[in-house]
This record gives sequence, structure tokens and C-alpha cells, in this order.
Amino acid sequence: MIRTPFTRRALLAPAAALALGLGSMLCGPAAAQEKVLNIYSARHYQADEALYEDFTKATGIRINRVDTDDAGVVNRLKSEGAASPADIVLLVDAARLWRAEVDGLFQPVRSKILEERIPARLRGKDDGQGSSWFGFSTRARVIVYDKSRVKESDVDQYEKLALPVNKGLVCTRSGSHPYNLSLFGSMLEHLGPEKTEAWLKGVVANMARPPKGGDTDQIRAVASGECGVALTNSYYFARLMRSKKPEDREVVEKVSLVFPNQGDRGTHVNVAGGAVARHAKHRAEAIQFLEYLSSPQAQEYFANGNNEWPAVTGTTLSNPALKALGSFKSELIPISVVGMNQVKVQQILDRVGFK
Repeated sequence: MIRTPFTRRALLAPAAALALGLGSMLCGPAAAQEKVLNIYSARHYQADEALYEDFTKATGIRINRVDTDDAGVVNRLKSEGAASPADIVLLVDAARLWRAEVDGLFQPVRSKILEERIPARLRGKDDGQGSSWFGFSTRARVIVYDKSRVKESDVDQYEKLALPVNKGLVCTRSGSHPYNLSLFGSMLEHLGPEKTEAWLKGVVANMARPPKGGDTDQIRAVASGECGVALTNSYYFARLMRSKKPEDREVVEKVSLVFPNQGDRGTHVNVAGGAVARHAKHRAEAIQFLEYLSSPQAQEYFANGNNEWPAVTGTTLSNPALKALGSFKSELIPISVVGMNQVKVQQILDRVGFK
């Protein structure tokens, strides 16, 4: 397996030079004598290494991988155009998947296996030729709170983050981060533009400090007393639950987690998904890889390796953290709709001053 780090210099290079350099490495003479699959991945989780290795062992298909973040993957695909060697694209957010779909970076896939295993709401647009992308794992956007000074009943709905009772308590990462854009896109779908704007204005007014850091930083800030309540993706909390570090265990002991809106529409769930690249040279192998990601073995890797919930129902969960968190009601709106709302959401964020 070849892993190529993404660099700013590569992004700024002419598309032709990019394709020539990367193409030589990923599709060279050795690759011509064996089956290969070139993956552009925004997934940078250590647990995924076993997933890739097992696919190669099972199929004989060698994987070459370029790792960067979602924006880096999308920008690279755009820069390379038709010369891109990418066969598979892996992204970790609904808004990014939707944007790449709209930009024409994927090609439709018709697969009976994927259609039977992956729920329709966790798939991209189907124009009659197949879905443009498929979700393979999910993560809930949950609320953590300081159980020594905040009541669960005051934070058990996303809407309550804007109430006066939470004045000066709310912490979050940047409003423009994809994880928040997806949540806010969900709120827009449920509440409409006027109520969503009023809600976001209230959240900004309740902040304990300006948005900064990542999701784990928000959890730690609640545990330290800097914040009283924060938004985070579920797998960040699960990581701390499974950590053997005393400082991580101490954080978990000081905070509690709630799945919002269990009494009505359910908790917002985001998705990590994959697609066949628009100009894939190894389409058959690419579809085979996507089908593999929906297999029981791969789904267990997502759950037990990176603390994500499997997209395929009935997957065995041996992850103690996910078991401890228990089952919950998730919202049922199509993930693609959440992505479609991101442009309107960003405009609202600008108006209310949510940085």
C-alpha cells in the first residue's frame, strides 16, 4: 500500500503536472501487471489500516492511497480533472459529499448489494443510473454538559442551547466547520429559515467563549469548567471513554452526554461515505471496494475501530463504548438534503456573527 501525503505545493501545481507525477506513482509499470485501486481519502483513522489490508488479502487488489482532509480531496480532484488517477473518493461529512456530487466529481453506481444494504437516506442522488455516493458509517451530533452545574432537561434539545438558562455556557467549534454546517442544515430543514436564524442568534448570545478548537477540545472545556455545555460528534466522546489515560478518564467522569430531541424528531446523524471518482480508470475494482465497505467485516471495523455506528443494520457491536451509550432515535431526513442546505446556512451564520 502506498500512502502519499497531501501538500500545499501539490495543490498549487498545474493539473497536468499533478496527474503526471501521481499517475506515474499510482499507475506505473508494476500496476499494469496487477489489479490496483487508487483511493483519495479524507479518513485518517488508524483503525482503517486493517480494513484496507483485509480487502487486498481477500481480492488481490493492491491499494494506493492519498490522504488529506475533505477540502483537500475535493480540490485535488478539481485540479486534476480528467487526468486524475483517483478511483475511489472517501469523505467524512454529508455537506462535503453533496458538494462533490454537485460539482460532478462522482459517477453513478448501480449495485444490488449496496442498494440492499445501505438505506436510501444514506445514499446520494439517484438519477436512474444509480446512486452517486453511499454512506458506510454514521456519527451522532450530541450534546455534552457539566453534570455538576447543568440539568439534562435544560440541554436535551438542540433548540435549548439558545435559551436564557444556558447564557454564558455554550462552547462549540467554528460554525463553518462541516460538522456544524450539517447540523445547522438539519435544523434549517426542520425549523425553516426564520426560526433557524433566531436559534443560531441565541446560540451565539449564549457562548462562553468564541468558537475554537475541535470536538475533543469542546469536551475537555466542559470538564475543566470553562464551558457548561458543548456540541460534539459521538465518536470523539467514545474515544475518551475507551482511553486508558487517567486524564481522559477524568474528563469522562466530569461530564454527561445526551442525545438531543429524543422526544420528537431524533438526533442529527452525519455520515462518512464513499463514491467512485468521475474519471476512475478501475471502475469494476472501485465498485467491488464499495461493496466490501458494506460487508459485515468492514462494518465491524467502522464500529469497533473508530467508534462509528454502522450504516448497515444488524451489524454486530462489540465496542464497549457504543454499547454503553446505548440506542437512540435518529432523525430520518435524507442526508443529501442536509448537504443541500449548507449555502443558506452559511449565509445565516454570517448574518448572526457565528464565526
